Amino acid sequence: MDTKTIADIELSGKKVLMRVDFNVPLENGEITDDTRIQAALPSIKKVLESGGRLVAMSHLGRPKGKVQKEFSLAPAAKRLGELVGKEVVLGPPEIAGKETSAIAGGLQEGEILLLENLRCESREDSKDEAEVLEFGKQLAALGDAYVNDAFGTCHRKHASMWAAPQAIREKGGDVVAGYLVEKEIVYLSDAVDNPRRPFVAVLGGAKVSDKIKLINSLLEKVDRILIGGAMAYTLLKAGGASVGKSLVEEDQVGSMKTLLEQAKEKIILPSDHVCVEDFGSDDAVLVEAVDIPDNLMGMDIGPDSQNTFTGQLSGAGTIVWNGPMGVFEREPYATGTRVIAEAVANATDSGTITVIGGGDSAAAVEQMGLSERMTHVSTGGGASLTFLEGKPMPPIEILDVK
Repeated sequence: MDTKTIADIELSGKKVLMRVDFNVPLENGEITDDTRIQAALPSIKKVLESGGRLVAMSHLGRPKGKVQKEFSLAPAAKRLGELVGKEVVLGPPEIAGKETSAIAGGLQEGEILLLENLRCESREDSKDEAEVLEFGKQLAALGDAYVNDAFGTCHRKHASMWAAPQAIREKGGDVVAGYLVEKEIVYLSDAVDNPRRPFVAVLGGAKVSDKIKLINSLLEKVDRILIGGAMAYTLLKAGGASVGKSLVEEDQVGSMKTLLEQAKEKIILPSDHVCVEDFGSDDAVLVEAVDIPDNLMGMDIGPDSQNTFTGQLSGAGTIVWNGPMGVFEREPYATGTRVIAEAVANATDSGTITVIGGGDSAAAVEQMGLSERMTHVSTGGGASLTFLEGKPMPPIEILDVK
């Protein structure tokens, strides 16, 4: 990997401005899952153990540029303090004001300041680039070096992700990846650019329009693409199958027909379906054919499809999975996703490189207790999709190179 990381720079005596992802779920002001805070600990501990002073920053939820108590990072500051065994000072509501600057300037070796929720400041994600750059410079004034350890927002050109590192570099500071971002870059890039063969992609989710660029990008690199989820019904219709009342993006049918003609045998679609008459019902009906009757809608892949897909996965060298096979949040329609998750885990046990591309796929393997049996589970939903598509990612591209 050409990108410089936190392991490549001197940290002793420096104020390190670190973008982390503490966008944790809260219930009644309490954190219900601290996975994202735990994920940042290696980079945080590296700064503290190297004699640095840490200024951490994150967003939480969507406060839309306004200070709101329910979006405070106070619970995250408390939990981080518990995990590192020392006090974490939470910054004031004015994120980059004089009071914050004074606190940051007074930090001693091994001490931590966590800024308040970045998105309580409208300039963090403003559509006005001048405002983004202005806020980025104010954030950069709080640190001597910059570390990006928030992969989940690496597809967003926000002040803390893009403008702040620019400003740090302009004053001679290092601009590097944290351990978490390093891991994401290594696994996602290697999986796509240097895959072990056969290379199999599994794609699911609701809308094929969300994944068109990913499909086109992967078609040039993979040996097979297995497609489930609601997006499969648009492709099935494009191929001439009847899909009943299933979710279909009608405006994509024509382009999907062309895509199928180009892909030939590379794309494998469901051959049977778990269906229902009404989306709200849990009275599942198995349709043992490609065609779905007019009164039914598909909700999950059927057992024949599961067998076909798992057969492709069992001998794979590399697997990339992005998107569930059905409405996995509801038990009658979770079997397809569960079977695929177990097949991917079994493949990992046999030496296959397996990369779960964030979002619902990551949630599914976590929920099923299988995340530890995957080679890599991405922390970024939209970011991992953007990376796999090969789209520009300014917050990554701006980092120093070795």
